[in-house]
Formats: sequence, C-alpha cells, structure tokens
Amino acid sequence: MRLTLAVRLALGWLTLTALYLGGWALFAPRSFYDGFPGLGRSWVSIDGPYNEHLVRDVGALNLALAALSLAAAVRLSRELVTVAAVASLLWGVPHLGYHAVNTDGFSGTDVALNLGGLIAAVVVSLLLLRSASLLERVEQAVR
Repeated sequence: MRLTLAVRLALGWLTLTALYLGGWALFAPRSFYDGFPGLGRSWVSIDGPYNEHLVRDVGALNLALAALSLAAAVRLSRELVTVAAVASLLWGVPHLGYHAVNTDGFSGTDVALNLGGLIAAVVVSLLLLRSASLLERVEQAVR
C-alpha cells in the first residue's frame, strides 16, 4: 500500500507542476513569457524573443502531460504509469539537457533552482518507471 501511495503522490506532483506550467503558458502566454516561474524571476524571456505560438504549444503540451499523469494516478495500472513516466522523461530529459548547457544570463541561484526542478522531474519519472514494474506484482498479489 505504501508503494501505491508513493506512486500516486509522484504522479500527483507531476500533474500539479504540469497544470501550473501548462495553464499559465496556454491561457496567459505573454505573462508566462515575461514572468515564469514567478516570484520576481524570469526564466523564459531571457532565452529569446517572444513567440506566442511556441509558448501556447508548450502550455498545451504540459496540459496533455497533466491529463496523462492524472489518469495514471487514478487508474494506477502498470501500463499507464509506464506511459506517463516515459512521456515525462521524453519531455524532461531534453529539457534538462538544454538548460544544463544554456545558462548564460541566469544568476547562480536561478541556475540552481531551474536545474534542481528539472532534475527532480527526471528523477521522479525514473522512480515511477521503476515502480511501474512493482505495481504489477502488487496487482497480482491483490488478485
């Protein structure tokens, strides 16, 4: 039971972060571009000119990932958790890679916060991928 709770919490965290990013970027793209992640910091505008289409697409992508993570948290099947973890990794690993080598213009604190959040998402996704195989054992034991 602790495994299923941990998996649900991890998927919930992925869902909430994707909803935050996705909702803001899709429905207020200029605000997202100018002010993400909030609290007086600006991590998107430092990287190039504003492109509403691109920002909205990133928002929609994150909302799609949120929907998948939420479905996996509710259903909690090995297959769905695996797909959610792989989808999160396919988004998160290249995103982390880009930000790991493109730090110009960011303060040391912003680099640490940005990379810390991106690393956390990748680690959580990797743990979910490992946990998915354990879920099958839990499902079989319950039957």
